[in-house]
Amino acid sequence: MARVTLVQWKMLAAVVDHGGFVRAAEAIHKSPSSINHAVHKLEAQLGVQLLDTSGRQLRLTESGEMLLRRARQLLESADTLEAVADSLSGGLEAEIAIAIDQILGPETLCYALDRFSDRYPHTRIQLHEAVLNGGIEMLLDNRVDLLICGLPVPGYLGELLGAIRFIAVAHPDHALHQLNRPLDLRDLRQHRQIVTRDSALREQNDSGWLKAEQRWTVSHVATCLDILTRGLGFAWVSQPRVQPLLDNGQLKALPLQAGGIREVPLSLYINDMEGVGPAVQAMAEALRLEFRT
Repeated sequence: MARVTLVQWKMLAAVVDHGGFVRAAEAIHKSPSSINHAVHKLEAQLGVQLLDTSGRQLRLTESGEMLLRRARQLLESADTLEAVADSLSGGLEAEIAIAIDQILGPETLCYALDRFSDRYPHTRIQLHEAVLNGGIEMLLDNRVDLLICGLPVPGYLGELLGAIRFIAVAHPDHALHQLNRPLDLRDLRQHRQIVTRDSALREQNDSGWLKAEQRWTVSHVATCLDILTRGLGFAWVSQPRVQPLLDNGQLKALPLQAGGIREVPLSLYINDMEGVGPAVQAMAEALRLEFRT
């Protein structure tokens, strides 16, 4: 059987959508005779009657309805493919990679990703959730196009987005809260501290550990929060991550004499400022906008 073409299916769809060959010809700028020929050839190639012309109004046969429904999916996919090809030929990246420090709350990140994908729906996003030097290592190894973190990156000029607060917290029933007085470093060192591990593979940072007698080190902030809500330790957690648990009473800020709240500047780094593509630029702008709101 000779292969049918997308053009033939497009002509059949036009005939159905516009109610006849003449109106279809006007809509797609073809002659009625060429459309008629294409549709009849399509029926002959398939060996299936697609149109019922016995009545006053032209309509699809049952087989025609089923086949055209599937053909429309192919036509839509072909249009999408052409749009993607046009974007790529214009320099749009097929995929971008972003490293985000886990201290950033998911709400800001999700809104930024959604804003970007509304504009560039065909650009894939690789998102890496990093801790401390992990994101920096990925940027220096050219594994990501964008980085948001709270540490300076050697050899890069970061763009300050804002400051993230860290709050010392524990479960309301934790022994530290039962002391009912302002706490100092000696009090903390007698209890288990939960620390989120630096995700770097080479040079790791032990930032935040108070040399407590007990220490549990985890790989993700979500795990840290789960442990804290079970009353099994204390930790400093970024406000965007911990605020919902403070609001609902699952965690409570520790009454430290000093250092209970720390602020960390959060900066945006772009890997290749000179050769940055439109998708990376758009993603950077989406992140900036979310931090401004």
